[in-house]
Formats: sequence, structure tokens, C-alpha cells
Amino acid sequence: MVTDIRDRGDIAGIVTDFYSRAFADDLLGHVFVDVAKLDLDRHLPIMCDFWETVIFKAGTYRRNALQLHFALHRLEPLTERHFTRWLTLWAATIDDRHAGPHAEYAKLQAGRIAGSMRRRLAGRPPSQSPVPVAGPTLRAHEDPPQG
Repeated sequence: MVTDIRDRGDIAGIVTDFYSRAFADDLLGHVFVDVAKLDLDRHLPIMCDFWETVIFKAGTYRRNALQLHFALHRLEPLTERHFTRWLTLWAATIDDRHAGPHAEYAKLQAGRIAGSMRRRLAGRPPSQSPVPVAGPTLRAHEDPPQG
């Protein structure tokens, strides 16, 4: 039975599965493996912190994701194709593993974050309506707000 995202363990499964797909992807693999040279043993816990903060407002992520992506963008320009593929893989990974309000919220926030990052990397200021990295306080087993 497919369940909603409930906790950090579920997030770890999503993140691990996503990076496995991204590393093997024809477009993204090069960026993650050859350009960013990601050390997955080190990177996965950081990404779990990030997504736990996004989904459950855990406060475990305290880095500047935008600055890291600016540095990467200088080495390999991140294009619309990269963001579209990233979002496609992220959504597919979540859909294959989970269904429910937290799963939908994780996909929604990924789209918002990607859009904001895309605009900033292109040199455009953030939108007038700031996109929150974390939404309303959500705890494991709670539904995100409706409406």
C-alpha cells in the first residue's frame, strides 16, 4: 500500500532513489557526477535535512542552497532543460513511492524552489511574492493546509 510521506525515513528513501535516478540520467548525470562531483555519502544527509525542513519545517537545513547552485552554474550553466528534468525525476520518484498531501506538497515546493532558483541564476530578482523554502508548520502524520 502506498502511503504519504510520514517522516525522515520516508524522505531518505525518496532522496536516495532520486539521486540514483539523477546520477544515471543522460542530462543530469554529468552535472552531478562530473561537474559537482557529489559525494553521496556526504550529500544525502544534507538533502534529507533540506527536504525535512521543506516538508515538515524541521529546521535541520541551515545552508545557502542558492549560493551552492550559483557556484555550480558558473562551472556548468544550468538551463531550463536541467530544471525540467530535475522536476520530472523528482515528481516521478515521489509518485512511485508515496501518495497524499505531503507528497503533493513536496512536488509543489520543488516546483516553486526550481522556479525561484531558475530566475535567480538568470540574473532576475526574486518575485515580489517570495517563495518560502518551507511551508506552514507540518509535522509527521499531519496534512498540509488545504486551499
